[in-house]
Amino acid sequence: MTKTAYTNVNLYDGEQEAIKANSYMVVDDGTGKITAMGTGQAPAADQTVDLANKYVMPGLINCHTHTVNDPSAADGDPTANVVETTVRSVKNLHTFLQSGVTYIRELGSNYDIDITLSRLIAEGKITKVPEILPSGRAYSMTGGHGDTPNFGHAVDSPDEMRKAVRQGLKLGAKNIKVMATGGVMTKNDFMNDPQLSVAEMHAAVEEAHHKGLTVAAHAEGNPGIMNAIKAGVDSIEHGFYVNDEEIDLMLEQGTYLTPTVVADWAFPTYAEGKVPEWEIKKAADALDDLRKNITHAKDRGVKITLGTDAGTPFNDFSMTPVELQLLVEQGFTNYEALRTSVNSAKLLQIDDEYGTLAEGKYADFLVLDENPLADVHAVAQADKAVYKKGQRAY
Repeated sequence: MTKTAYTNVNLYDGEQEAIKANSYMVVDDGTGKITAMGTGQAPAADQTVDLANKYVMPGLINCHTHTVNDPSAADGDPTANVVETTVRSVKNLHTFLQSGVTYIRELGSNYDIDITLSRLIAEGKITKVPEILPSGRAYSMTGGHGDTPNFGHAVDSPDEMRKAVRQGLKLGAKNIKVMATGGVMTKNDFMNDPQLSVAEMHAAVEEAHHKGLTVAAHAEGNPGIMNAIKAGVDSIEHGFYVNDEEIDLMLEQGTYLTPTVVADWAFPTYAEGKVPEWEIKKAADALDDLRKNITHAKDRGVKITLGTDAGTPFNDFSMTPVELQLLVEQGFTNYEALRTSVNSAKLLQIDDEYGTLAEGKYADFLVLDENPLADVHAVAQADKAVYKKGQRAY
């Protein structure tokens, strides 16, 4: 197999809070994995790419996405047929990779499309897109958040949950998404409405954990956040009103928190007059509280991941770098914000091959004009180069 050496790199490897000047990476062109790294003179390779002292960092891992959605629609357009939704998803995946996102976890997918797309990507039949860890359809109570056409499994007991999750795993889901509370995009519930019970969610956790897989809980308010943690889920998604009692238990159990700040921020920023007023009000009312609560959870040691809820209104598939900026605005350091992507890799159980740049890992990386550790806005560079497994995609 041939090898390519990337030289004259200012390297942020995703692990250390430092830029390593005059670095190199050697990539096996067949496997897409890094075979050598260091500083100074690179080993001999079949070809050399001089990156002209630009900044290289790992590709971003977004662990909360909905590529099936149309972010210009107030409800994401769940009634589109399977062909329309698939075409939309592929287009959105291309946008993700161009923005710098090289791996995603899809957390709720109409028609279980993400399961099929994940397989087609692995087979090389769809290219220039991120890889997908699929969840298939989400699991909600009848009439609850996510109980919409083509999107959710409606379950109303532990036994119904157990059977539905087993069906999802049979289809190929690699994560299970459960709805512990109401949410912004459903009219008749609120963030503090508990929905699926502890027993129902625990049945999902048992079935997923039996296969070594994870469970993510949509949980915005209380007591639903606590219910989900008690049920043993692996990540709290949104967690806008997370409190110290819940943080104590999250730290004890190792539960991750995915804030999706940009999803809430997008409503008051862009949606006025374009979506129902009740939807804007629910999001705007939470914004100041969630920023304070999420930063407090980070300061106490909760593992914060990178996720955007992409596909919700005005939260399109180019905005993952904006999430990093919003985290910094609310008190994260640039390094802490960037490390959320590494935590995503750990949550997805892919950190042995993704998330940081090291020998033996895939060469998924971004090439930037400016230093992301000095200013996280550097990641939003519109014309940055994006490499997937050592091949330039954009």
